Amino acid sequence: MILTRFFRFAGLFVAIVIFSQAANAQRILTYDDFMKNVCEKNIEYMVEKYNVSIAEANAQAAKVFPDPDLSVAYENNQDRKVQMGQVYSAELGYTWELGGKRRARMAVAHSEQQVTEALVEDFFRNLRADATLCYLEALKQKQLVGLAWSSYQSMRDLACADSLRSALGEIAQVDAIQSRLEAATLMADYFQIEADYKNMLFDLMVFEGGSAGIDSISGTLPLVIRIVQLHELINLAFDNRADLQAAIRNRELSAANVRLAKANRIIDLGLNIGFAHNTMALNEEAYAPKFNTLSAGITIPLKFSNTNRGELKAAQYSELQADAMYNAVLLQIRKEVEQCYNRFISAYRQAELYQRSTLTDATSILQKKKYSYARGETSLLEVLDAQRTANDVFQSFYEALYNANASLVELYRAVGIWDNEFVCD
Repeated sequence: MILTRFFRFAGLFVAIVIFSQAANAQRILTYDDFMKNVCEKNIEYMVEKYNVSIAEANAQAAKVFPDPDLSVAYENNQDRKVQMGQVYSAELGYTWELGGKRRARMAVAHSEQQVTEALVEDFFRNLRADATLCYLEALKQKQLVGLAWSSYQSMRDLACADSLRSALGEIAQVDAIQSRLEAATLMADYFQIEADYKNMLFDLMVFEGGSAGIDSISGTLPLVIRIVQLHELINLAFDNRADLQAAIRNRELSAANVRLAKANRIIDLGLNIGFAHNTMALNEEAYAPKFNTLSAGITIPLKFSNTNRGELKAAQYSELQADAMYNAVLLQIRKEVEQCYNRFISAYRQAELYQRSTLTDATSILQKKKYSYARGETSLLEVLDAQRTANDVFQSFYEALYNANASLVELYRAVGIWDNEFVCD
């Protein structure tokens, strides 16, 4: 009996330990860990980085020289019938490229590699911004979940109190029913908001490569202000935007393609050297001893195709197009920085207005309405209106807070710099 109880106790103890470990295994994601995983494990970014490896391989392949040609031939001069002998020959040929074609190909491949690297860096800039926006959205949803739960608890407590007061005859039964219905409605809202929050956690998991599930995230939406002169931000953008660097590299690539097109119009010389061995000719009328033959020659192509200047014109037009694209990117960057700057200032002022007075006023009104209702000095409808107003104000505040942070992220995206101090843990 004692042994049986011991084993039962041991089994219960093990079950408790396993359950506690499982409970502690929940993953609460921080912003720093999230961004680290995004930088290291995001699948789309890993795919983009392969483009750099491919461009590097193409640049390596552009360094090769033309391969020589080796040809071997055999000739039989009716040796069996007229005994004129046989010929064994071999020839080595090589194309000598003129006009710096190899150097031009290497320049094109190198420029393509630089363009690819700039485009991948620009993809990384947008990836970090999009991932941060998703994290901020999840933080906003997390705070909305807390607000919904707090509102439900407050209304639940009010409904319980109203049930007791109705039983004592202090209030009408319809008021108790109304408060219960309101609590049930808030519970339904909570379920929906919580489901949206869980879906956003899955979006975060996709951003970090789907390595592990996320149970919750840490941090709150901060209200930060970083005022910098607009012209300084524009200059920073011109220095740091990866898409502008890509446009500059694209201009260099177009110029390199023009040089390559011009080099392709220059003829290439074919150099060849050969050796032939002729066997003895035993024909009585044309007797000849065996002998060896050495030959060398140059092949000069006739470039009639140079009358067609289509390839060169296409390269020149592409160069003009790259110049126009560069100017368009400059204008686009200036527009994005100015618009994002204005949106950030506006969003910050709205969030600051809520934080400075509106939240305090809404909370104070709700508490006073509840106190007056408990004393029988006001109606239930006024309490419900105050509760809804407070919920709307807090929801608007969280939305304004998110907009302030999101506009700051967009401003950093537009400038092309990065600052991880978006989330306060």
